[in-house]
Amino acid sequence: VDLFRMNCELLATCTALGYLEGDTYHKEADCLESVKDLIRYLRHEDDTRDVRQQLGAGQIVQNDLLPIIIQHGQDKALFDACIRLMVNLTQPAMLCFGKVPDDPVFRHHFLQVTSHLQACKEAFASEAVFGMLSETLYTLLQLDWEQRQEEDNLLIERILLLVRNVLHVPADPCEEKKVDDDASIHDRLLWAIHMSGFDDLIKFLASAQSEQQWSMHVLEIISLMFRDQTPEALVSAGQARTAEEKHRDTQELEALREKELAAKRSRTLQRGTRHSRFGGSYVVQGLKSIGDKDVIYHRNVHNFKNYTHDMGKAVRRVPKRNRQARECKDKRRSALNVRLFLREFCVDFLENCYNRLMYLVKESLIREQTQQHDETYYLWALSFFMAFNRGNGFRADLVSETMSIRAFHYIERNITNYYEMMLTDRKEATSWSRRMHLALKAYQELLLTVNEMDRSQDESIRQSCSVIKSNIFYLMEYREIFLTLLRKYDETRQPHSYLKDLVESTHLFLRMLERYCKGRNSLMVQKKRVRRKKSRGQKKPSAAETSPEALAETWKVVEEELKLSESLTESIVPFDATSDTPLEEQRTDAMVRVQDALLIRLGPEALALLRAAREVWPEGDVFGSADVEPEEELELLKQILHANLPRSPPPEPAAEEDDDDAAELEEEELQSVQVFEKEFNFLDFIKRFSNPSVVRPYLLLLKSYSKNTPHTNHCIARMLHRLAVDLKMDAQLFQLSVFNVFNKILSDPAAAAYKELVTFAKFVLNRFFSLAAQNNKAYVELLFWKNVGAVREMTEGYGKDGEGKKPTWTEEEEEELRNLYEEHRHSEVPDIVETLLPLLSDSTRTRRQVVTQLVRMGLVDSAKELKKQKKGTQIVLWTEEQEEELQMLYEEYKDSDDVLGNIMKKHTAKRSRARVVDKLLSMGLVSERRELYKKRSRSARGTSSGKGMTEDEFLEGLTQGFTDDPGDRDDEDEEDDESEEREVEEEQERETSQNGGRSSQSLRSTVERRPDVGAMVYALQQEGMSEPLLWLQSCLNRTAIDREQDGFSQDVPLVPLKEANEEAMDNKSFLRLLRKLGLRAPANEQETFWRIPAKISVSQLRGAAAALSPREEEPKGGEEQDGSRSPTGESQETEVVSGEQRAQALRALLLTRKRKHHSSDASHQKTRIKQHIIQQKNET
Repeated sequence: VDLFRMNCELLATCTALGYLEGDTYHKEADCLESVKDLIRYLRHEDDTRDVRQQLGAGQIVQNDLLPIIIQHGQDKALFDACIRLMVNLTQPAMLCFGKVPDDPVFRHHFLQVTSHLQACKEAFASEAVFGMLSETLYTLLQLDWEQRQEEDNLLIERILLLVRNVLHVPADPCEEKKVDDDASIHDRLLWAIHMSGFDDLIKFLASAQSEQQWSMHVLEIISLMFRDQTPEALVSAGQARTAEEKHRDTQELEALREKELAAKRSRTLQRGTRHSRFGGSYVVQGLKSIGDKDVIYHRNVHNFKNYTHDMGKAVRRVPKRNRQARECKDKRRSALNVRLFLREFCVDFLENCYNRLMYLVKESLIREQTQQHDETYYLWALSFFMAFNRGNGFRADLVSETMSIRAFHYIERNITNYYEMMLTDRKEATSWSRRMHLALKAYQELLLTVNEMDRSQDESIRQSCSVIKSNIFYLMEYREIFLTLLRKYDETRQPHSYLKDLVESTHLFLRMLERYCKGRNSLMVQKKRVRRKKSRGQKKPSAAETSPEALAETWKVVEEELKLSESLTESIVPFDATSDTPLEEQRTDAMVRVQDALLIRLGPEALALLRAAREVWPEGDVFGSADVEPEEELELLKQILHANLPRSPPPEPAAEEDDDDAAELEEEELQSVQVFEKEFNFLDFIKRFSNPSVVRPYLLLLKSYSKNTPHTNHCIARMLHRLAVDLKMDAQLFQLSVFNVFNKILSDPAAAAYKELVTFAKFVLNRFFSLAAQNNKAYVELLFWKNVGAVREMTEGYGKDGEGKKPTWTEEEEEELRNLYEEHRHSEVPDIVETLLPLLSDSTRTRRQVVTQLVRMGLVDSAKELKKQKKGTQIVLWTEEQEEELQMLYEEYKDSDDVLGNIMKKHTAKRSRARVVDKLLSMGLVSERRELYKKRSRSARGTSSGKGMTEDEFLEGLTQGFTDDPGDRDDEDEEDDESEEREVEEEQERETSQNGGRSSQSLRSTVERRPDVGAMVYALQQEGMSEPLLWLQSCLNRTAIDREQDGFSQDVPLVPLKEANEEAMDNKSFLRLLRKLGLRAPANEQETFWRIPAKISVSQLRGAAAALSPREEEPKGGEEQDGSRSPTGESQETEVVSGEQRAQALRALLLTRKRKHHSSDASHQKTRIKQHIIQQKNET
């Protein structure tokens, strides 16, 4: 189909609409059916949008549809059909084609559709058209919601969409070559909207509670109305210029005048006395040509300063991916009457509509009830109207909806999302960059408004400002956003205007933060540390404990925010519907979530979660009663914040599978974020900006210093001044590209207009030349960007930073190491490096240095060969000779009292007791470990009571042969196992029954006189545990009195009620004292507290209590304490002490056996399996 000739069916349909005669339109009888046919044709157009192009070329909108709705608007069916058709015809070309086509043919169709839309926009710039639309919309809005039909709502939406589409049509730069203050087509369209009263209907829709469903359409229309405007231009519309504006204009004129005079003087100097034909030729000394000779210059000598080797060469083409991002179109100043009308619109909108409309739009965005990228309209409105409010007599109540921490969080989240999408969606990187710029401007405006609130005369506004600043300075996300954006700046995707706003926003934030820090002695901020861990054997890090002072500060901020907030956040579900945990059991998790929200100072979120949980779990009033007052809610939140809530442990890792995927999953590195608080130092924060990736963007912006505003140049100079002067990192600016910019500034004829930059450039250059006089490599360093380490080397001397890190090895030391390694490499020692370290002449060598040197000398191929083996993991195989020797020794000593001890003494191979026991079990020589226990003879029991044997002989005989190889022991916890304790208690009971002749008086005297108990009591007193010791003493005395009065005994729990006593029950030294006194730990998970056993008599309890009496000095030993006792008492004491030491040794013995039993179970099972496999092979 030839697009320049209308299709015959389309032509016939358009002809059937009617015709225009003068200013009167005569419609045909089947006009309505023809409009419906055109809608049907548009539904079936092809990818080139042929129907749309033909109707646009035929000017169907200008000549037919608009006259129909103006002159025949009373025909409701025809009016509805025409509006529906025009909404379709005026939709943006971007929606028709999806994007700007890359194909030349489709690009031509795209431009054709755009040109037809621009012609339609000019036709809509009529008061008659918008008068009819306003009248119809006003009539529909007069209907109550009960009387309004579905067709009425559709017509309202279509009228709003039609106005939105017309306003969205871009201006044609070729046709609209108008200067500022001249009326463009867009200005005429806005004036028609104003004269018809349509703008008043827009404000009504934005403020009416019953019309909140149109909030997104209203915001789109408003943003398109102010598309070409700036808040500053509207604020100053119709007002006299301020003194500041006059001064700024005077400075600009002075700079231009100085440039013009400098150019005039330069032309005067270049004007020679002789004719230009006799300019002559010159030899440029020191500038070589292609060969070794100097360059010959054949032109006028006055033009030599512009000479370069690149003259006459073709300009190198820059690849498309490396080109700088293009700027968006510049703003233009509309006609004065349009600006005045828009200014009044802004004032009325802020007073009556802004807060409500922004709330509704935010709710729709959060609930995802809008279309994609609709949040850009919200970001634009926030930045535009808040800037207008700042310039037009700032009032904080007019923008209270968007002046909160939630607004900062929402914008920060969008900036992060836009940046991630800009990296991943490379084809649409330009669009994502523009959205990111819009979000940055909104964030900048929030900071400017906070800064304006800080200067307010109202105390409540300043207090609200303090709350907001404490939050944005406390949280790391808000504090470091500008540092991250500067590091990630990419000039190929982000335009120059984005960098300008970023630099100015950073300057403002640092100035606010610096002022905030100066008014306080210390500032605590939140810090996050990302830790990498492996999934195997790792536990989730526990949350950091918060001090009461920090909790009080947090509650103060949360309470203030809750009192100032007008609305809560979006609805929150307090439970996890996908969790396997029943709903009733998730109540504690909901309470923990409320506490977490309070800890990170999100008060509205915590309150919303509390109310949602109250609806889900109303029973018991755990989350408050249904009719709770606001003050009671605040008190409940405060209690939750300070409560010590039980937190569920992290889920256990799943069972391992024997496949490659499971092995890879175990080794996968995970990230865990640890949140903690630290004291903030402003100078340390500025040090993070001392990075080449941050300085480069500032240099890029400094290159256009002549086009920048004075404020932008001040922001650049202030940041560079912070680095060069405050941090003394001026050497970081010693770079050739920086000096090139400084040279342009100093040689600029209008340098007087840039006094700050000139002063700073001279300072940096003076510092460089001073350094160059001392460091002859400074000129070479100009070629490179330098980090902090390179700057330190350049200023303090090279190599100073690395001295001592890599010590050198002399030839004698290398020869010594080689000889020692060759001597011990075949010695079968478990760790050859540990063997070599004490033999080296230089005792300061570390293991890493020796391993590195062995690898460098080629004695070993890799450091992995010398990897230090972990304890208990070395498996040493038994040879046949060692097995035969073990069997012979067992046959020889199997009837002795100490089988295992004798075998360990006689066996030539060095094996631990656990290895020998496992081997005896695997060989079938013994059936269970009990057969290897040391047997107690009657004589041993008789002498164990202390008669006929000294104390040293008893201990020596008790521990004979029970030493274990320390290399095979793993680190054990000091807390004993419950089964081990029961085993020790059974052994003590057997000892008590076997030595029944001991009296209760002897046990009491033992406790009173034991030097180890006294030493432990004295040590605990030195640790500040006098109060828990007195509490324990009173418990023992009270229990003794009760048992003496009642005549029977039962286990009495020790219940600590005070905080000091609770802390003592967690102290390992205190628990060790409890065991010494005979108290029993919790037997199972049903018991929580330690108990005083029922078997301890009254006299024993009083003796134990007497042993806890406070001591003036540390006991010296048993001899000094008992020096005044009689010989008979001394013999009795010897008997008691030796019995107690025997019980202590038995306890240690049983614990050792139990540990060995746990460590040998796995190897015992493997050995059994191996024997079974060998037996099956032999049978086969």
